[in-house]
Amino acid sequence: MEKDSKILLPGAAGLVGQNLIVLLKQQGYSHLVAIDKHPTNTAMLRELHPDVQVIEADLAEPGAWEESLAGAEAVVMLQAHIGDLDSEPFVRNNIRSTERVLAAMKRHRVPYLVHVSSSVVESLADDDYTKTKRRQEQLVVDSGVPHCVLRPTLMFGWFDRKHLGWLSRFMKRVPLFPIPGDGKYPRQPLYVMDFCRIILSAMRKHPMGGVYNITGKERVDYVDIIRTIRDTIGVNTLIFHIPFRLFRALLRIYALFDRHPPFTADQLDALVAGDEFELIPWWDIFEIGEATPFKRAIEETFLDPVYGKIQLDF
Repeated sequence: MEKDSKILLPGAAGLVGQNLIVLLKQQGYSHLVAIDKHPTNTAMLRELHPDVQVIEADLAEPGAWEESLAGAEAVVMLQAHIGDLDSEPFVRNNIRSTERVLAAMKRHRVPYLVHVSSSVVESLADDDYTKTKRRQEQLVVDSGVPHCVLRPTLMFGWFDRKHLGWLSRFMKRVPLFPIPGDGKYPRQPLYVMDFCRIILSAMRKHPMGGVYNITGKERVDYVDIIRTIRDTIGVNTLIFHIPFRLFRALLRIYALFDRHPPFTADQLDALVAGDEFELIPWWDIFEIGEATPFKRAIEETFLDPVYGKIQLDF
């Protein structure tokens, strides 16, 4: 793929998209088209990258954005709805948007798609996010569009407005940090910049029809993730443990007052579901070098003088 090839990034203003644009520009790619519907995060994307074409549009609706796929060499499909109390936003943003992007790709004969799915498609969880991500992936597989599917686990890095990013900001505001149960819930967190290198490799190599489970190389208990973040950002927050059922009840009460809570009871259930995801040697398969060690990735995430301080909106 040439450095001036047109690359479309639906869902570009989120965690992966923001990091991917940084990497693509560092690698010399100059014709990037970013599409997202979130006004605040889209505005931030424009401010950070005035040389990138940014389109604010709802991918679940027909519109002029569909014509932006004309002449594209690749699409990296990033849009996803992760947390909500209602099912409709998941259907709209994970399924309907995908149907429209795939239809536009076919109409404009875009030759290749990298689809960012999720490890939850093989999860024990059965919430709206999991169900719609399974359906989204199946739409891609059945589409006839040349593609590969990447299934990342929980990601962290610059621009993380949820997950570890939210946890770090919460820690800075409170003297006590609650942990459900004993906190020994194994996670396989994936550094988003490692994942972006995989995406770039896939765009260059064009693996056809492959489905790849992209799992963090290190297994880290949830409570140890919290401790590592706390020690890295240098706060004195005390960690204390709350019985699981009480913690879940508090989340449900909180959701009565906030229609878009940063952490839901369904996400708590997913945290403790006991999932263990396949670890393949993706660092060799995609020829990106060694995976970034977890502690170093946390330091790069929170201590970077520029991107480590940027906070996206929910």
